[in-house]
Amino acid sequence: MIFSELISDLQDQLKKDLAQIRFLLKKNPATGYARIVEIGKEVGKKYNIKLIVNFPKAGRIEEFEMYGKRDLSLIVDYDRKRFPIDREIIKQKAKEILRDVKTEDAYMYENKEGVRVFTDNWKIDILPHSVHIWTEFDDKVTAFCNWLMENAYQMKKM
Repeated sequence: MIFSELISDLQDQLKKDLAQIRFLLKKNPATGYARIVEIGKEVGKKYNIKLIVNFPKAGRIEEFEMYGKRDLSLIVDYDRKRFPIDREIIKQKAKEILRDVKTEDAYMYENKEGVRVFTDNWKIDILPHSVHIWTEFDDKVTAFCNWLMENAYQMKKM
């Protein structure tokens, strides 16, 4: 459940600072974005994760109600090159929880490994050191990310 806690905490902090963020974005978009990144880092520190709030498409930074509800990167441990469990287990769990998704091995070079879970509209890149979620966090995505944090990253609720 660490993912659920993390995103709830992030959403609360972003909501708390939303007036300031909106002001900064209007005055200087780069400063506004920097504040969002700073909030992500502050929240991530509590969980010993480097948390990055991403805005991969133009205009998404103005969708204030979606802050902390999609497009996040969680860097758990830069030095990890292998998962503590077999990649096939991650793929099976993705299909079990997320249902209509495709899975494939990804980033398989220099003795590294990774898994990509995707549909035609979104993807989740899962690497031994990080997970990059390029979609909205519905109940299924949240459940899968909770499972990942506990099993692929061995992180327990604090």
